[in-house]
Amino acid sequence: MASKALSDQVAAKWQDSFNRLNRGAPGISGLMGFSRAWAIAADVLHPRELGAPPKDFNTNEVRSAFDVLMQCRMLPMLLESFVEDMRRHQHLITNDVVRYMAEYEASGDPDVIGRLVLLLADWYFAWAPGGELGHTISSAYIVHFQTHLFSVLPAAFASGFKKLLAATLTFFTEGATPSIPVSVQDSKLWPSFELLGLADRYESLIASVCYEHIEAHVLETSAGKWDEPVLVRLREWMADKVVPWMLLPYARGAKTTEEARTMLQGVGSRFDFHVCKTLCDLRTKEMFDIVIDYPDSTPALHDLKECLQRVDQRSQLVQALRKANKRRLLHPGADTKDILTQYVSLIRCLRAIDPPGVLLFKVADPIRRYLRDRPDTIRCIVASLVVDSESGDSLVDDDGPIQPLQSPQVDDYTDPNWEPEPVDAGPDFRANKPSDVVSTLVSIYDSKDLFVKELQVLLAQRLLAVTDGNYEKERRNLEILKVRFGEAPLQVCEVMLKDMTDSRRIDQHVQSQSSSVMHPTIISRHFWPQFQATKILMPGQLHAIQESYAREFTTFKPDKRLRWLSHLGSIRLDIQLQDRTVSADVPPLEAAFIELFSEQEVWTVNDLIERVGPIERPAALKALLAWVDRGVLREENDGTDMQRFRLLESAPTDAGAVPVGMTTAGSRVALTEEQPAVLTVQQQQAEQMKVYWKFIEGMLTNLGGLPLDRIQTMLKFAPGYDRTPDQLGAFMDAARREGLVNVKDGIWRLNR
Repeated sequence: MASKALSDQVAAKWQDSFNRLNRGAPGISGLMGFSRAWAIAADVLHPRELGAPPKDFNTNEVRSAFDVLMQCRMLPMLLESFVEDMRRHQHLITNDVVRYMAEYEASGDPDVIGRLVLLLADWYFAWAPGGELGHTISSAYIVHFQTHLFSVLPAAFASGFKKLLAATLTFFTEGATPSIPVSVQDSKLWPSFELLGLADRYESLIASVCYEHIEAHVLETSAGKWDEPVLVRLREWMADKVVPWMLLPYARGAKTTEEARTMLQGVGSRFDFHVCKTLCDLRTKEMFDIVIDYPDSTPALHDLKECLQRVDQRSQLVQALRKANKRRLLHPGADTKDILTQYVSLIRCLRAIDPPGVLLFKVADPIRRYLRDRPDTIRCIVASLVVDSESGDSLVDDDGPIQPLQSPQVDDYTDPNWEPEPVDAGPDFRANKPSDVVSTLVSIYDSKDLFVKELQVLLAQRLLAVTDGNYEKERRNLEILKVRFGEAPLQVCEVMLKDMTDSRRIDQHVQSQSSSVMHPTIISRHFWPQFQATKILMPGQLHAIQESYAREFTTFKPDKRLRWLSHLGSIRLDIQLQDRTVSADVPPLEAAFIELFSEQEVWTVNDLIERVGPIERPAALKALLAWVDRGVLREENDGTDMQRFRLLESAPTDAGAVPVGMTTAGSRVALTEEQPAVLTVQQQQAEQMKVYWKFIEGMLTNLGGLPLDRIQTMLKFAPGYDRTPDQLGAFMDAARREGLVNVKDGIWRLNR
């Protein structure tokens, strides 16, 4: 049994509750009013079937009933009853969700998702309590309705909802098309998203739809289009097409334009960033082709520069370019001239994107190292410096002023205009690196002496190729080169140019004293590069013409003597045969051979070589077969190993004669290439190293095995030695491959 105190306490609470429900009315009249108010409120909140006619309630009675419940502190109990009532009817919504999702999974049509969303909105309105009932009831209803809805939506709803969002964005940007779902065009769709809480729940999904739409549009409209700026056009497209759609999910509830602009400021900046990032990614992938297309691709470079200022992807650009250069450019199949052309375009492109030159420094390093290892790089650079402007092969623009070669300088920290290096510059970077293209190309090598030597060789070849006596073009080239390299290194070139003009003057004087069919080029032996070492002795009347010209020259220049390079030049011949005259411009070796056929009609190759001089047999065969092609000689085979050639005084008339230009030895002629008169720098260095080999051989004979650095130190005492350790190492490797030396543990020894 309960104590009297507990009984009194329970009785007091019952009495308090009764008084609260009865509201102080006499009898139980107040309690009956509470029951009537509960019945009205429960009937108002009771979930109804979708499509059922709405109940007709007196607004004043409903408001009074809820006031009674609030006075009686029974509103929480009413909400619990309402939530439980909703839970008992939730199967109606679940059935619709299951039915529509099954239809979507079977068809993949986002319109099904749109119709489902509109149907769920109808369910929401069918069960929703009136707003006049207060915020507490409305909030409780929204929370419980959305909680149940999200619990029954399957995983496939997210993909369908994403397709539906993409369709709405397409509808805003492109307008109504047959492929646009009907539900997308319903004005209630986006309010339904907001009503059901889908816009907040799938906010990241909405952003991804916009990101993907931006990426697709950028790729579709900008890929491969480099001749016009596209970033401004893309931003205009965003403002005209995408921003109106963005108002729906990101500016919900905005009442004024200024308020909408404020709400869109943050998300708009994110989407503008994504436009720049997508365009930057695209241009990064296309950068190698953009460099090839320069200068037509200049607008694309300006867009990329602006994107890089917005998106920090400089390292990705460097890595992509280095990878593309390695795969498409830096391989043996690429011509050196093409590599240099691409490198020059790369210099100009990256300087347009990044004027300080950090990107260029990082991208160009593998190209410079690769070019430094190519044997013909210097020759290609020099050839581009003196190329004819009308040929279009120059690597250097002639529009800008000609500047002397620039070299990196030490930072002057006392300069008031000094600026620190960029934050992403490497430890070896220097901001004041050469700015012009020529200085950049020359800086591939540590010294410009190699370029000066190659310039001398190239100028010698070009001067010897001039036949009309007009050297103004070469004089202009030399003046330009003097501005770039300075006058002192090119004094030898000045002497070569002077030799050519003096040679014409000397020839005119000799011709005035004794007319001659010979017009030689007279040069100063010590100021010209080394010539090919082949020497031939001109026979017969050709030798007599040389001797006659030499006597007249000695008379005019008593202190000088002519040393003939008979294998160089060209001779105009008119060969008188019995039934025809053959005219041809031929090299001296061909003229010497055909001159010997005036002594006898049949010669063997060995006899001809013995008469003319120490020449290579392939060169002799080429000269003889050239006359065979002209129909002047015929090759005979008498069954021995001796090759004979016969002079054809009469043209062959037999049907079996070999047509001109179709000799059986034609393939051998094609295999023999014409050698330039002047030795290249590499050939001159190879000839010099043959001399230094005698020193190396003596060292290794007397001292035994030596390391490479010791050989280098001792060779510095040899006159004229200026090779680097790397060049000496390459030479020793070549000697090892020929079996002259061997190396073990870094020690070089002679092979006994």
